[in-house]
Amino acid sequence: MNISTPISPKPNRTEAEQALETLRAWAADVDASELAALDPAIAQVLTGGKAYPLFDREYPADFEIEAEYKASLPDLQNGPSSLIKGANQQIQHVGISNFRLPVQFETRSGGPITLETSVTGSVSLEADKKGINMSRIMRSFYKHAEQTFSFKVIEAALDDYITDLESFDARIQMRFSFPMKITSLRSGLEGYQYYDVALELVEQDGVRQQIIHLDYVYSSTCPCSLELSEHARATRNQLATPHSQRSVARISVLVKDGAECLWFENLIEACRRAVPTETQVMVKREDEQAFAELNAANPIFVEDAARLFCEQLLEDERVSDFRIIASHQESLHSHDAVSVLTEGPTFAQASFDPKLFNTLFHVG
Repeated sequence: MNISTPISPKPNRTEAEQALETLRAWAADVDASELAALDPAIAQVLTGGKAYPLFDREYPADFEIEAEYKASLPDLQNGPSSLIKGANQQIQHVGISNFRLPVQFETRSGGPITLETSVTGSVSLEADKKGINMSRIMRSFYKHAEQTFSFKVIEAALDDYITDLESFDARIQMRFSFPMKITSLRSGLEGYQYYDVALELVEQDGVRQQIIHLDYVYSSTCPCSLELSEHARATRNQLATPHSQRSVARISVLVKDGAECLWFENLIEACRRAVPTETQVMVKREDEQAFAELNAANPIFVEDAARLFCEQLLEDERVSDFRIIASHQESLHSHDAVSVLTEGPTFAQASFDPKLFNTLFHVG
């Protein structure tokens, strides 16, 4: 009978050696899975390996990359199809979103303007490819970032990263806030209005499309509420005010091939002609009164707004397909009134992002 001596709370070297011999004797009679289940680190010691390698914890600031070392770096994203996880399917869009940089844009007045711009770039990925090198999209874009941007420059950037990433479809979208100086209605004061604008260039099946998106913010006075308020005044000498609210229209237009330049300013002015009750920047008392009169002269339901914007876009020969999404953020109701109007196949769709209308919100 073997009698083991209890190990003291603070074993000495001799006791540690005896314990190690006991472990080795046990390990000789069990399989690898039972050994690994005990403790992977102990398993390494018992099989002659090292429990943990000793790594250098100092950052090597003077380390220089050589060609041979660079070539040895692993690149899983560009690995073989055997590394693909999940279904071996084509992905329509894969890339990066919201990388930001200052970009110069052309303006109708002739002088460029520099604006902080959020860029989204994506390409298609064939079924047998593991992934893409995301940084190539940024590098391709940065080659052109110092130029004054137009759709021609965006096309050059798109060409570069389609070639670099060996893709057949691609997309670039650039979002920014575009300033325009606006004069008040009666006082003559001026201030800057900022418009959320996005330029989008899409290549699909060898066809390129140039798209402009614009959010236009306006006040909408309810025609029904206006009539009811006037009825109370006329019949009962009762003071009443119609409800009106800040409203947002998102206008998306496909620019016709070969058309003259459709400036941001052109699209903004078309919106003003359709619905002149744009929210104001600089306001004195005379301007506030004028705005009340302007709203009373232009009461609109959300359906009216969509059709009024549509009327202006149909008259512009530079515009092909378009979509209008209008949201009147009601002061009467606890919900919004919305409408969607599309022209042509580009923006026609059966389903919307469930949170689409939540994004039609202007924070000032």
